[in-house]
Amino acid sequence: MTGRQRVTRFQSGATLVELVITIVIISVAIAGVVGAFALITGRSADPLNQTRAVALAQIYMDEILSRRYDEDTPVGGSPREPGCTINTEEANRADYDDVDDYNAINNAVPANAEGTALGADYGNFRVSVAVECAGDEIGLPLEEDAKRIDLLVTNPSGQGYSFSAYRANY
Repeated sequence: MTGRQRVTRFQSGATLVELVITIVIISVAIAGVVGAFALITGRSADPLNQTRAVALAQIYMDEILSRRYDEDTPVGGSPREPGCTINTEEANRADYDDVDDYNAINNAVPANAEGTALGADYGNFRVSVAVECAGDEIGLPLEEDAKRIDLLVTNPSGQGYSFSAYRANY
């Protein structure tokens, strides 16, 4: 062969532009996935905190509702004269003997009936209790016939969970 020889070769591969476009597309996809995981991870404690708040509310409500209506109500729950007063007589949690006494709990560390803290699982939770006369709210003849117990449990992130119950004068 004389002169220049022409050699034709077939080349395959990706150009620099194709590589850059591929890298940009993959980067956008990875950023979206990482953002979704960050959102999911940030909220993963919410169901656990909700479950603990409900359990804590159940502990408190069971304890409060097992107590007498007020200081003058005899043990056993027999009816007494109508009347509703909110008197917080006891300062020590272990001495709480009627519903009124729990009205003193405000933004407190969760504790059992003896006043002992419930431990690490509930250490960052806070509990507040409000007691007020409310017989007319539930259809009783007199406001003095029942008390409403409002319980607020606040989780470590500051979200509050409200619970209410009624204790009748019987």
